[in-house]
Amino acid sequence: MRESGILMHLTSLPGPYGIGSMGKSAYHFVDFLEKAGQSYWQILPLAPTGYGNSPYQSTSSCAGNPYLIDLDTLAEEGLLTKAEIDSFFWGDDPKLVDFGAIYNSRFRCLKLAYSRFVPGDDYRAFLEENRDWLEDYSLFMALKGRFDGRPWPQWPREYRFREEAALTQARQELSDEMGLQRFMQYEFTRQWMALRRYAGEHGIRIIGDVPIYVPMDSSDVWSEPELFQLDEERKPVKVAGCPPDSFTADGQLWGNPLYDWPRHHDTGYAWWIHRLTAAGKLYDVIRIDHFRGFESYWAVPFGDENARGGSWVQGPGMDFIRAIQDALPKLDFIAEDLGFVTPEVRALQLDSGYPGMKVIEFAFDSREKNDYLPHKYPVESVCYTGTHDNVTVVQWLEEASAQDVAFAKSYLGLNAEEGYVWGMIRGGMGSVSRLFVAQMQDYLELGKFARMNFPGTLTSANWTWRAEEGFDSDALAQRIFQVTKTYGRTEKPWPDETQN
Repeated sequence: MRESGILMHLTSLPGPYGIGSMGKSAYHFVDFLEKAGQSYWQILPLAPTGYGNSPYQSTSSCAGNPYLIDLDTLAEEGLLTKAEIDSFFWGDDPKLVDFGAIYNSRFRCLKLAYSRFVPGDDYRAFLEENRDWLEDYSLFMALKGRFDGRPWPQWPREYRFREEAALTQARQELSDEMGLQRFMQYEFTRQWMALRRYAGEHGIRIIGDVPIYVPMDSSDVWSEPELFQLDEERKPVKVAGCPPDSFTADGQLWGNPLYDWPRHHDTGYAWWIHRLTAAGKLYDVIRIDHFRGFESYWAVPFGDENARGGSWVQGPGMDFIRAIQDALPKLDFIAEDLGFVTPEVRALQLDSGYPGMKVIEFAFDSREKNDYLPHKYPVESVCYTGTHDNVTVVQWLEEASAQDVAFAKSYLGLNAEEGYVWGMIRGGMGSVSRLFVAQMQDYLELGKFARMNFPGTLTSANWTWRAEEGFDSDALAQRIFQVTKTYGRTEKPWPDETQN
């Protein structure tokens, strides 16, 4: 069945406390998706944000982001008052996330809620169900607080090397802080599961991202260093990145530690199976970020200033994919196969059976040949106007070369009456790809200021965009519904039709 969805991260929803959450705006957005004839809501990782406020640089691969906990829900549960919530500073601009203000206020507010929390049987069941990752994560975050937020490689040696006597003492001394961490994960999970149930009841499936790498400063690397390419001092030997290309002469230096794939193989990929099992509890479909890294990955010597000195190293390939499919046969995946795609990468994607991605903004680039023109798409693919790492369509039309824009106008029949942005959306809706996804920013026809991320940069603009109140109007839902219906991506009637 042909379907479509919208890419909109939770943090970008409007709301009163500085950042989008799992509150009323999220439920309203589900209603909007249903009215618009959509079948999917795609979001970015839900994990706690780390370096640069990026959801792709998280302190844990299993934990949820406390920033997303809805404070009004806690007030309804009697853990906070509205006056207490309003006493904190959440930022000045409702159209942008002020991460500094959120960091300074959110945890103090949640700590106040925790002081009134009375554990029950469901809380104890949550602790038991998640003990395998939650205890290490809670201790890791408590130690980060003790050491003023410094990365764990900068902690005293006894904590870096997890000496048991030091950790036992730390658990006793930091028991209250660890309790706060457990409480926040409990509340996050309760609220997310309620929202996901609501989405499912309204015919909306959730697509969530799983980054291929975890950052060095994470509880994952700290608690299981043997699974990563680290030396005897637990420093990375080589780190992840991307090679130079026509867009970046120095390549991209991500800095994530690389996996020790032979060790993962010897364990039957147990860590990955555990990680994807946890993701399967959050999402209906998992988009695996940087899928090409499973075929081969760009390894850069640790300490290099850029990625030019890296080299390609063979990844685990189908051995890994088969292990995942055998262990988790009911999970649906999307392979993020963008970037430098070789015949070997394409073969891995096809052999896996996972649909790959096609981005319309890439279709008209005159600098290099590509397979992104819609008439070249395979049916088993997911077509996007652009992703969180790309410019908005408005920005693309403003900044792409005149030659590229002219090609797009000719190929897609773009015209002023329909609107160029909506013509690009029509091109995706009309493609043979089984699933089409557009960013919410493109449906709203927003420009550069609404771009979600500028890859390879540390800028205050990254991850901060928020929609304004009223963005999810019935008028916009009806326009999206009409183009969705025209191209056979919904069988739902417009709500008014059911009353005739």
